[in-house]
Amino acid sequence: MNSVLFIDYATTVKLLSVSRAMQICEDVFAMHARGSVSWSVPPSQKLDVGEPFHNHWHVKTVILKEEPISGCRLYSYYDDGVVNTVGRLDCARYIVLADPRTAHPIAIIDEHWTYAIRSAAAAMVALKWLGPEKPRTLGLVGVGTMGENCLRCLNQLFAFEEIVCTSRRPETREAFARKWVDKLKIPVHTVDNIEEVVRRSDIAVGGTTSTDIVSREHWVKPGATFVSLARREMDPAGWSKFDKVVIDDWDCNMTVREFRNMIDAGEFSREQLHADIGEVVAGQKPGRQSKDERILVHTTGMVSHDIGICWRIYQEAKAKGLGVELPTAVAQQSFAPQD
Repeated sequence: MNSVLFIDYATTVKLLSVSRAMQICEDVFAMHARGSVSWSVPPSQKLDVGEPFHNHWHVKTVILKEEPISGCRLYSYYDDGVVNTVGRLDCARYIVLADPRTAHPIAIIDEHWTYAIRSAAAAMVALKWLGPEKPRTLGLVGVGTMGENCLRCLNQLFAFEEIVCTSRRPETREAFARKWVDKLKIPVHTVDNIEEVVRRSDIAVGGTTSTDIVSREHWVKPGATFVSLARREMDPAGWSKFDKVVIDDWDCNMTVREFRNMIDAGEFSREQLHADIGEVVAGQKPGRQSKDERILVHTTGMVSHDIGICWRIYQEAKAKGLGVELPTAVAQQSFAPQD
């Protein structure tokens, strides 16, 4: 109780591998299925201030009862409609961990790497149950940090024969292709048409920052899985036409304006939902049941994964003597005001 451990960005990268992040996300999904996760109501608190600041704060809290650990995720970013720093290293991103039994502080962790890989890992791990058995072609709509991390995760699960990708800027996708052709020794095709990417793919991943509808349901071929990582990567009008729709969590998604608008408009309903990912991971609901099923997986991201990942990083950092010990108020109580 005399100190709180600060864990910096470099240490999180050192201690968290892609495969480890995926395993922790799978473990936390199973906790959700067992009903042992509690979070704030609403799940996210937001501050959005426009001109001249264009500043955004998000705060999310959760308790993982089985561990047990409680944590708060807080981050701030700039978005003026042209520049968005939500995925960049220069925005503020931290996880604060505390003992839920005493509320004593445990750690403060930089979450730039943990956020980046969690956002991909939590969605990609679902493809163990919901993806095609032997996908040949991976399609990436967006090849920024999210696209690259999805590829890193999917390489843990599948041996693709080719990748087809697109992005807003030609130079971005060409640089991506050069990098990953060299690393994976498979063809990486760049195109300027989103529809072509989706139509050719056995697994297609939509991970852009667009607020507009990006992909259409009828582009997804029989037997393929489309993964929507945010907002309206898949046209809301097409959700009900998939054989299965699986999301990370209904209540979390209902806090997102685009998802809530889709429900309010009657384009999709909870009754049409096949399962939450946790239910599939825990075997409570079936995953893919035929080679021809077209499946939509949509995630908005859950703070439970962030806290689960950072809790495991803390445990390993503590065991290895990594991080910086910071004094708590208890340790410095002799400095309290003397009246």
